[in-house]
Amino acid sequence: MQKRWRMTRALTLGGQVCVVDDMGRVLLVRHGYRPGWHFPGGGVEFGESVADAALRELREETGIVATAPPALHGIFNHARTFPGDHVVLFVVRAFETTTASASAMEIAEQGFFALDAVPKDTNPGTLRRLGELFGGQPVVADW
Repeated sequence: MQKRWRMTRALTLGGQVCVVDDMGRVLLVRHGYRPGWHFPGGGVEFGESVADAALRELREETGIVATAPPALHGIFNHARTFPGDHVVLFVVRAFETTTASASAMEIAEQGFFALDAVPKDTNPGTLRRLGELFGGQPVVADW
């Protein structure tokens, strides 16, 4: 899909969400079409705000619905692996889980993980954001 997007769009924009539960665990998903664990999220559609896109993708992928506005963590250049792409990361701490299930084609697994127990194959950009959010590391511009 990335090759098709690259041919049809000069720049792409995606929204992702770091969901934090009451025990301080973070929600990660493993997609069926790319390796590793990531924050839930996806591309912004025409006419959609990036926050709305991130929350829509969160709901579609995981069945989780934010019950308060998301907090903006930052805007990141994703050029290392996807030239022209930018990722906006939001943080959600207030949410409810609906009965809607994640797309079986898109999401292979999902789960809440303690910060010291995230899967070994968590995406490096996701790990950097976790370090910024919870480990006191400085925010860097690259995903």
